[in-house]
Amino acid sequence: MQLADLLSPDCTKCAVEGASKKRLLETISQIAAPKLVGITRHDIFESLLNRERLGSTGIGLGIAIPHGRLANATQPVAVLITLDAPIEFDAIDNQPVDIIFALLVPESEHENHLQTLATVARRMNDKVCTRALRHADSDQDLYTIFVNEDDDGSCN
Repeated sequence: MQLADLLSPDCTKCAVEGASKKRLLETISQIAAPKLVGITRHDIFESLLNRERLGSTGIGLGIAIPHGRLANATQPVAVLITLDAPIEFDAIDNQPVDIIFALLVPESEHENHLQTLATVARRMNDKVCTRALRHADSDQDLYTIFVNEDDDGSCN
């Protein structure tokens, strides 16, 4: 699956005010809800929060990949956010987070969910890509950096 198939420009936000992990999950829910017919912001928030209760999705190096499965979703939806200032996220390296890629998938798409998470994690492991994301100065710039990739999957 191509990253552009998951992420749309209207679900990409640059320099968002984060405040707290809970507030950030609420923001993600608000951004994603219009893309998921019949699913409320509350449903999305609860899915993300329940997953965080199992263990933080902060993967280290200032990056978090919160994700959740939704029973009534018919398609996957992603949200990409950079924060104006890093926030505590209980990441595995105990470092604050400033890049967040959230993924919401239909409950029945377990295998696709795992493959997509692996793809996103590889992308976020690319230091050139994360540096470019951190320096993006608009929503559109952030989107373009994330979805445009070289043949090897790295940022171009």
